[in-house]
Amino acid sequence: MTRAVFFDVDFTLIYPGPTFRGQGYRAFCERHGIVVDESLFERAVASAARLLDGPDDAYDAEVFVAYTRHIIEQMGGRGDRVDACAREIYDEWAACRHFELYEEVPGVLRELSTSGLRIGLISNSHRCLTAFQSHFDLQGLVTAAISGPEHGFMKPNPSIFRAALQLVNVEAGEAVMVGDSVSQDVEGALRAGMRGVLLHRNDEPHPRTSELASAGVPVVSSLTQLRDLVFQM
Repeated sequence: MTRAVFFDVDFTLIYPGPTFRGQGYRAFCERHGIVVDESLFERAVASAARLLDGPDDAYDAEVFVAYTRHIIEQMGGRGDRVDACAREIYDEWAACRHFELYEEVPGVLRELSTSGLRIGLISNSHRCLTAFQSHFDLQGLVTAAISGPEHGFMKPNPSIFRAALQLVNVEAGEAVMVGDSVSQDVEGALRAGMRGVLLHRNDEPHPRTSELASAGVPVVSSLTQLRDLVFQM
């Protein structure tokens, strides 16, 4: 029986606005006297993704600064101001005003909460999750929230999942984790004894769909599909 549903935050509940797209990176860099090609942004992000999947799950801001610095460099950024620019971008990532809420999120959270489920948030970001709930008017829908910086360890470390379970007072087998990352959200939850749902907001099938199905992990393209799914798991 499912008693709680946990959600990742970035790219699951919210997505970055123009500030954190190619044009935004170009604007950050211009303020630091750095020239970049914004058309290279998507490729640079894809190249940097591996930096977030290191073996050490302890929270370290330098990992995210290195990730951002790599994107700038892959866009052509050079010079002794690249590090300062990357740190400014990292700092601004915590500001809710730069993000948009996916349209279906309030209705889905409200429906799950009304159904008696406890809602939790588990995020690796340094964004304040209390401010996040206030900014997007989600107060009263979330039972508990925990982030990597406050806990000390990030997903996929089982420790942060277990801490989240304690906050909502449910057993691992009674909880489902929903997120957009296989390695961080799904595999981390499974290691902690929870169940997982992968959110894949893409018209193309996820390359690991069959593998995930064999492990009992559904893949959904919208959070609206959770309404019936979580009660069947």
